[in-house]
Amino acid sequence: MFLSVAAAGTGGLLLTGAGLGPSRTLARDPFTLGIASGDPSKDGVVLWTRLALDPLGANGRGGMPVRDVDVEWQLATDERFSKVVRKGTESARWKEAHSVHVEVDGLEPGREYFYRFRAEGHLSPTGRTRTAPSAVSSSAPLTFAVAACAHYEHGFYTAYRRLAEQDPELVVHLGDYMYEYGPQGYTALGGSVRQHTWGKCATLADYRMRHAQYKSDTDLQAAHAVAPWLVAFDDHEIENNWAGDVSSSGAPAFARRRANAFRAYYENMPLRRTSVPGGASMRVHRRVDWGPLARFHLLDTRQFRDDQACEDGLRSGCDDRLATGRTLLGEDQRRWLLDGLASSGARWNLVGQQILMAQRDSKVGPGTEVNMDSWDGYAAERTRLLTGFRDSGAANPVVLTGDAHMHHAADLRLDFDDPDSPRVAVELVTSSIASDGDGYRDEGRIAETVAENPHISYLDQRRGYIVCRVTPEELRADFRTLDYISRRGAPAKTGARFTVPSGQASLT
Repeated sequence: MFLSVAAAGTGGLLLTGAGLGPSRTLARDPFTLGIASGDPSKDGVVLWTRLALDPLGANGRGGMPVRDVDVEWQLATDERFSKVVRKGTESARWKEAHSVHVEVDGLEPGREYFYRFRAEGHLSPTGRTRTAPSAVSSSAPLTFAVAACAHYEHGFYTAYRRLAEQDPELVVHLGDYMYEYGPQGYTALGGSVRQHTWGKCATLADYRMRHAQYKSDTDLQAAHAVAPWLVAFDDHEIENNWAGDVSSSGAPAFARRRANAFRAYYENMPLRRTSVPGGASMRVHRRVDWGPLARFHLLDTRQFRDDQACEDGLRSGCDDRLATGRTLLGEDQRRWLLDGLASSGARWNLVGQQILMAQRDSKVGPGTEVNMDSWDGYAAERTRLLTGFRDSGAANPVVLTGDAHMHHAADLRLDFDDPDSPRVAVELVTSSIASDGDGYRDEGRIAETVAENPHISYLDQRRGYIVCRVTPEELRADFRTLDYISRRGAPAKTGARFTVPSGQASLT
């Protein structure tokens, strides 16, 4: 198991053996928000940190001085940094919340690396990262984790700690990394175990401070330090259930608020320059190849969608949701995805997106009641998309999903109301890290839901994450669960395990 090395344990190596410059004037440790890496390629990776002397300092500046700070970085092939292969200096600009994004290239494919930062005499913890295999490499197994939905007030981040202990090679985070509500703005049944910074997020300072509060959690820091992450936002990084340029709350100046949220999101995530926001727009849909074994297609299910039908929420008899012209992805993104599937030579095509794709009828008995914010609210485009999955010829499409705050495992059919309709893909939905507080397992409600939705094989309302192990022959998904998060220390266990054999769009 990889353990991040604290600065005190390795400072002498940097000060005497690595040629890094003399200290300056920061009086305290500025690495209070941890370190991270992301978006690996076959020859590179993004390294991230953000300096903050006081994470909750006024104006979202983290207590930092109004000046730029030089940050030195190192990348090594060993945890003791005796074999440094890349190093350099980046400027942590005060206008960018003293964040640093280093895009390292020229690395060996399919290799583990270790990295760390130093600023004015202070040394960061050590992080572990890795590059993707080359396109011609052997198809070695890949272990990756899937996570989403981490409301800070609702519980401790024990699930992130347990995820880190699994030693994944990659983490896929599918949104609701942070929540925009003010204190007690969204309460869990069991109440809150800690409290948000004041106010609902609207200004750039608000979003920066909220990200800093979340990033200060040491369990989250451990999950970032163990492996590179692939991230994409959902709604709460900006506002609950926003859709395109429409604010769900009718908030004024929503474009400005969205621009503030996107800027803070980029400052706090290990993303490449291709995701630098342009005002109220930001590109997060992208592809990441993992050798010949897997291609990850990350989607944006918020920025290009039409407003939710029938005033959002759970609705029965909403004909507007069936309209053929309604879009969730937008035409350009849908075409981008299907073109990427058609051109993929990977054995597994993993589509990371935010909202439940399988139909889920919540009404017991005749009639239907479905969630307008999920793909059920955009049913015609879902059919076009799943038909495109089938027609693309892409091998083994598997949809990875967040948002639902409960585990699901489901088969994706062209017609969910016809049990004989062809299966075209599998969907694996992760529960939340913390959102909705201590979970539960309601066997009666689960049985009713599965009876109404026979394409759904598994449900679990407990908190948790998914660990997947992929080989050329199969994908194995372990649905990890925790019985409580209202206090620290809960163990994680495997609530269910499913296998998807290569060439079969179904769960076993």
